[in-house]
Amino acid sequence: MATSTNHSDGNPKAKPPVVLPGTGNNIIINPNQRLNPVLECIRNVGKEFGDIVADFQVGRTTAVLYLSLKYHRLHPEYIHTRIERLGHAYNLRVLLIICDVSEHQEPIRELTKTCLINNITIMVAWSYDEAGLYLSTYKQFEYKPPDLIKERLDKDYNTILRTALTSINKVNKTDVETLRTSLGSFSDIATSSSDQLQNLPGFGQVKVRRIKDAFEKPFRNKATSTLSSLGTQPRTSQSTIAEAGHSTAGIADEGDLNTIKPAPVAVPREPSPVWDIELDLDPPSDID
Repeated sequence: MATSTNHSDGNPKAKPPVVLPGTGNNIIINPNQRLNPVLECIRNVGKEFGDIVADFQVGRTTAVLYLSLKYHRLHPEYIHTRIERLGHAYNLRVLLIICDVSEHQEPIRELTKTCLINNITIMVAWSYDEAGLYLSTYKQFEYKPPDLIKERLDKDYNTILRTALTSINKVNKTDVETLRTSLGSFSDIATSSSDQLQNLPGFGQVKVRRIKDAFEKPFRNKATSTLSSLGTQPRTSQSTIAEAGHSTAGIADEGDLNTIKPAPVAVPREPSPVWDIELDLDPPSDID
């Protein structure tokens, strides 16, 4: 299927033969990427060079543009030209970035904006091996259903309990089984004391402190709590201005004090309903 081409540089062996994109299991590679070190890291799938607009074609409707941040720093206009040439071709367009510079936050932020405008998915790899793995995975999952890569979670009580508790740092599945068999329900685990937890096998001070923080530490930080408390405290205009009057040495007169209205008092909202994990697990009863 390979076709020979005439090159104006007089060295036809400098470039690999160009082939038309096929329908097989090979990744189609733009000849411009022939010296890219990531090619050696593409494994478990076939590779062939083809006359394509993108840098890699990893599916009949999926294309990948490849960009090194080091090259982007020297030629910032390059990627915009490539995106313009790509146009609206391919259903899934990916910009694969290799992060090979230390100051990468700002260029990645700008490239993300560009990809959002042009309907392109951005992916960042931190090594050539990682970039090659992404390209191989795209090709291997070309005809796979979405359910194959979805997270599978059972909806029984023990599975949900295990998923919730293992999200706490230092808590593993064995610890969850110890908590369940020793203490009982999720409510019992949440209300247990530090002494009860430390008496369990495998629970040291660090792990116990992580568990207690997860159940007792407020979600809002100190700054948010301070602002919230300031907004809910009732304040009268006379007391507030009186305090300010001492510091301003009589700048405001008595007439000014009477024109200031009191600050509005925030009305506390109703408490949220109690959620019980066991209620969501019970199957709905049949309605006659």
